[in-house]
Amino acid sequence: MALMGAATVLLSVPLADAYARGRTEHLLLQRRADAVRFADLADRGLTEADQSELAAEIHRYAQLYGAGVLITDTNGRAVLRAGPLSWWSGPRVAEAKDRALAGRSTERLPTVRPWGPDMVVLAEPVGRDERVSGSAVLAVPTDAARRDVATRWSLIAAGALVAFAAAALAAGGITRWLMRPVRDLDRAVGGLAAGSLHTRAVSDSGPPELRRLRQHFNAMAEGMSESIRRQRDFVADASHQLRNPLATLVLQLENVEPHLAPAGRDEHTRALDEAERLEELLDGLLALARVESGTAERTPQDASAAARERAVAWAPVYRELGVGLAADVADGLRVRALPGAVGRVLDALLDNAAKFVPPGGRVRIDAVARDGQVTVRVTDDGPGVPDDQHAALVRRFARGAAHQNLPGSGLGLAIADELARASGGTLIIAPATPHGLAVELRLPAAAPP
Repeated sequence: MALMGAATVLLSVPLADAYARGRTEHLLLQRRADAVRFADLADRGLTEADQSELAAEIHRYAQLYGAGVLITDTNGRAVLRAGPLSWWSGPRVAEAKDRALAGRSTERLPTVRPWGPDMVVLAEPVGRDERVSGSAVLAVPTDAARRDVATRWSLIAAGALVAFAAAALAAGGITRWLMRPVRDLDRAVGGLAAGSLHTRAVSDSGPPELRRLRQHFNAMAEGMSESIRRQRDFVADASHQLRNPLATLVLQLENVEPHLAPAGRDEHTRALDEAERLEELLDGLLALARVESGTAERTPQDASAAARERAVAWAPVYRELGVGLAADVADGLRVRALPGAVGRVLDALLDNAAKFVPPGGRVRIDAVARDGQVTVRVTDDGPGVPDDQHAALVRRFARGAAHQNLPGSGLGLAIADELARASGGTLIIAPATPHGLAVELRLPAAAPP
């Protein structure tokens, strides 16, 4: 459109200027013929000392055309005059008169445009050859010529606008045709980046290059999705298949306990603990694989009710540990997330806090809505984690250096982070004041039902 606009201007402006110059030339030719006639009459009238015919002629001409006529002698003094006196002063009249007295006709007028000039002046010498006896000067209003130029310029401008509008419509159609597959690819890439592996580019319009790009992109997405699906299926299948022999092993260890000597009971207990830890690890891997491979759609949910339910469910656990649990949850908080995402994330955060907050400590749940998001925050006053280790907490099997011997699989926060991202939100870990850890779940707010 910028190119068509520039082309329209570059074509229209010279065309309009050419018409203005042509109309000015036409005006000069018309009035020059009249000036020549008056010069001939003046030549006869001045030599025969009979100016009555010439005076009547120039007055009739002035009334008919609204122009002014000035006849001068060889010294430039006015002999006959028709038209307002104010017309005959100024540099334009003096210049035209001097040129005529020098024996030269007016050969060029200033270009007439809609805004001016209001009047043009032209002159012809009275006499022939070197015998110049005066000048015939015409002061011609340009109203009609300016109207003609304005009308023609309006037609040119209208034609330019119509041409530009047609070009804009064509450009808009071509742009939509070109950009439709690009926007579709952008949507598909965004879906893949958000974790929706089933997203594909569906637009079949556009030039052949973009259609081939769509086919290659869909083939790439299909191969990537298949590879990721196989990996996740392997993790899920391996975790599930290992549960049965692990359960059998735990049962056998429990059955052999009565037959052990007292000296071997400590080793037996440690073996059972490791088996249970392995079972917990397999459960975490299976849960993480299910979250990553889940295809559930995001739906509106009541975050206020979910937060209050988890606070009530965990209250007995915290009482038994000697840790205080409080909740300050605003009413009517609704989010758009995976089914049960708020409750599952809170379970992971509260379980993590229960492991690390010592007796006498406090854990608090807050839930508020601001800036189009719902924030669910779990804060504790435990020992906390160094700032440089916050990013590592959401990695799989990540555990702080001081917490290697505590129970757990190291997958709780990783599962919570995956649930948050799959729900279109984020999980943010920050230090609490004066000490401890604060974990925020931010999810997009949903409209009330």
